[in-house]
Amino acid sequence: MYFGGVEGGATHSNLVICDESGRVVGRAKGPGTNHWTLGIDECANRIIAMVQAAKEDAGLPKDRPLDSLGLTLSGCEQESSNAELASRVREKDGNSAKAIYVASDTAGSLFTGAPDGGMVLIAGTGSNALLRTPDGQQHGCGGWGYLLGDEGSAYWIAHKAVKTVFDDVDGLQPAPHSTDRVWEVIREHFDADTRADLLPHAYKHFDKSMFAGVTSKLSALAYKGDDLSLHIFASAGAALASHAAALASRSSASRLRVVCVGSVWKSWDILKPGVLKQLANRRVNTELELVRLRVSSAMGAAWLAAKHVDYELPRDDSAFCTVFYTYHPENMLNGNGEINGKTLNGKLNGNGIANGNGIGNIHINDYS
Repeated sequence: MYFGGVEGGATHSNLVICDESGRVVGRAKGPGTNHWTLGIDECANRIIAMVQAAKEDAGLPKDRPLDSLGLTLSGCEQESSNAELASRVREKDGNSAKAIYVASDTAGSLFTGAPDGGMVLIAGTGSNALLRTPDGQQHGCGGWGYLLGDEGSAYWIAHKAVKTVFDDVDGLQPAPHSTDRVWEVIREHFDADTRADLLPHAYKHFDKSMFAGVTSKLSALAYKGDDLSLHIFASAGAALASHAAALASRSSASRLRVVCVGSVWKSWDILKPGVLKQLANRRVNTELELVRLRVSSAMGAAWLAAKHVDYELPRDDSAFCTVFYTYHPENMLNGNGEINGKTLNGKLNGNGIANGNGIGNIHINDYS
């Protein structure tokens, strides 16, 4: 038996094919697969192209259907459109798979890192969060796209940086720190001389992934110690912590695993001050175990695909993820649920990387 799984984001996607022992026998990469931005047809075309490429990599005939295919994609939160996407894939390639299961990208990540229940917090081009209790109940927070959500994502960080510069120059909202170095990075990324040169990128030629691309450069600037970049990333950390706080309040567990997915988490050192301050500010009294996946969440999608046809795909949980931080509420809150102290202190080392609990002497409410 062969099971396929797709991890699909707004910018790029991954597909794996596993045999019945859980061993990966085929892989493929592809572009973004969010049907809200692409349309159902183009999304289906991209999935089929990856399935065929992965079959070739696995040495399987293209006319040999997979026993089941799990699609855990950005934007797949609605059952009706999920069913339409599955149907379209079958129409375009009847040999793709005997069964197709479609779910949100959060589901693939969650079942990769926390199959027995927990939380997933995605911070890539966009953002999204999902809690699943051990008894199967699910609660979501965010995931509403760049117009109505995406807080803490790469797009959100990029937008916040651009808006901070615009507002500071206009005098609408003075920036908390000098904008010179951030503006220099923005100008270089968008090949712009003036603020007006950014307007086509924000409207006529808007490309969410391209816009979000400036965030990696802002991260590099933050690690060099730029105060405004550090402030923006701490704000992003606070936004992500708000997702976790909202979902933790819906769980009765004293400890939750949080699967952290997406490129923004590579900047954990500069997100951390805002994360800790916001968790304390929201008085989160649940212990949170933050983990990174060591494998693609396409593995979780393949596991869900197998489960969809009543097959328990073997897995090695210890090989799937690694813990990078544990939030202990007793270190942040006193016995009355109040915040310990007024500030969280920390300094930057010579490389601009945060040591201790945070950066500088930033007050907890700065990122509320």
